[in-house]
Amino acid sequence: MTDPAPQREAILTALERLLAWPEIARSPQLGRFLGYIVQRTLEGSEQSIKAYSIAVDVFGRTADFDPQADPIVRVQARRLRALLDDYYRGPGMGEVMQIHLPVGRYVPEFAAAPEPGQVEAGPDAPGGEPARPGAWSFGASWFILATIALGLAMAAYAMTAWRPNGLSQTGALQRPTITIVEFQNLATAMTPQVAGLAIELVTDLEQFGSIGVRYGGGGEANVAVAGLPTSDFVLTGIVRPDGPAVQYSVILTNSVSGAVVWSHTIAVPTSEAMGPDVLDRVSKSLSLVLGSPRGPLHVAARQFLASTAPLDGQINLYLCRVLFDLYRETGSASEAARADACYRALPEADRDSAAALAATASLLAEQGGAEGGGDAPAGRFRLASANLERAIGLDPISGFVWEQQGRLHEAEGQPALARADFSSSVQLNPASVDALAAYARLLAFGGSLNEAEAMALDAARGSPNPPAWYEGVPALLALRDGDFAKAIDYAELYAQADRELGPILAIMAAQRSGESGVVNRYLPQVLDAAAFRAKGVLPRLRERISDDGLMDSIRDALVQAGVPPTALIRSF
Repeated sequence: MTDPAPQREAILTALERLLAWPEIARSPQLGRFLGYIVQRTLEGSEQSIKAYSIAVDVFGRTADFDPQADPIVRVQARRLRALLDDYYRGPGMGEVMQIHLPVGRYVPEFAAAPEPGQVEAGPDAPGGEPARPGAWSFGASWFILATIALGLAMAAYAMTAWRPNGLSQTGALQRPTITIVEFQNLATAMTPQVAGLAIELVTDLEQFGSIGVRYGGGGEANVAVAGLPTSDFVLTGIVRPDGPAVQYSVILTNSVSGAVVWSHTIAVPTSEAMGPDVLDRVSKSLSLVLGSPRGPLHVAARQFLASTAPLDGQINLYLCRVLFDLYRETGSASEAARADACYRALPEADRDSAAALAATASLLAEQGGAEGGGDAPAGRFRLASANLERAIGLDPISGFVWEQQGRLHEAEGQPALARADFSSSVQLNPASVDALAAYARLLAFGGSLNEAEAMALDAARGSPNPPAWYEGVPALLALRDGDFAKAIDYAELYAQADRELGPILAIMAAQRSGESGVVNRYLPQVLDAAAFRAKGVLPRLRERISDDGLMDSIRDALVQAGVPPTALIRSF
């Protein structure tokens, strides 16, 4: 972090520019949040920047605010972090001084703009932000990290020295590969479940077609094994007792530079650490991050795609998948076009692979794509269905393929088929955050909110920087639980991705909490939605929602908000 004292004026200028940017200017809360943490840092009061102080001083929470029960600071920090990243990838790319909010912290960092082509380290450990309530406690322990580094340094060094080239022959755009080394057990007195965790992780991560995974045994033995592929990353871990809990800690090391690019610690109650299912649970928790499209293994490719570097000669199946994942996060037509163009530029053998067929089927059904041209949805759905049928024939145990089939059936208005597809997807890959979030949303809008809860929370809590479309189910859960302030926070995030249901959920929550300003802000967005104007609000929603109780609540909320009765039932 750059020392702010000598560059105070530059930082204040950078802050002023950010506050004037429309994406932040339209949200006074985010502007106050950003100004608060920057000013406190410049005053040398970093230690006072906590979730509690931000909630009370910025968001107006009362003195009995509980950061574990109310996620407003975490939610808004994630929102602010994403906007800052967007700004410096776009209109602020040439700024001399940049302000960033690291993952897991509320203290901003100030730095000069990176040199063109510079690749930054992976995401920080997420231990700085308090964990949401749940069975697991997450945090980073630098003592543990030092212990891991010392205990396994020889193995990591050997792998680094053994590797003859850089990250890959063609740079950061190749599919990342990772070697999982057996965890060291320092909790032998209580014999927690440790043996087999590395194998469990290998098995789980192998389900992601965008990652190459290798079992590394004890680490040092790999040096002598000829002919085995090298890896871009090495994951090492240690298990040790810590009072009433057992700490499962990992570090992810870049095999070329030897730098630690990610670290994580999971605290498991001692009684649970003895149980037979703990390895599966720890492995899933780690895989939710490592397998995420926004996880540390994909940072280099995502940074490359965020730059202005030309793609000519760089295109491969992995790069296309990263572009597709970027489209999934935003839903934007421009990202869809980039992904579609990438897949079309692949060699024929790669274009006809199961992963490519499934991805292009989704692009075709949801955005039209080049193949769909100007076809009506029914025609595009038929073409997409044919591609998915081929993909399933090629790889019937791919969770990614079944997820895309589930999305197609959902778009076609066949929720029962979509539910079966998503169920297959998450059974095949329980750590796929996109599949979990999509399945949870389908269940929640179909009247099975309680069933959706665990999957939605796994996706939202387990994935780094979850996209806005993940927040629909948390908004419904908060409405169900009567936590209307939290529901507004989630709904406002969800509205960024879903211009139909997001504003409606915000209105529902705002009415129940007496926030008339929120109602007034989102009501025009409801009346301006193209699909509502074309079909009427309720007929359009009936195409997406099969939960009669939710539909009744929406109708009552919109009537109370002042939506004209005719607009509810027919075009306007």
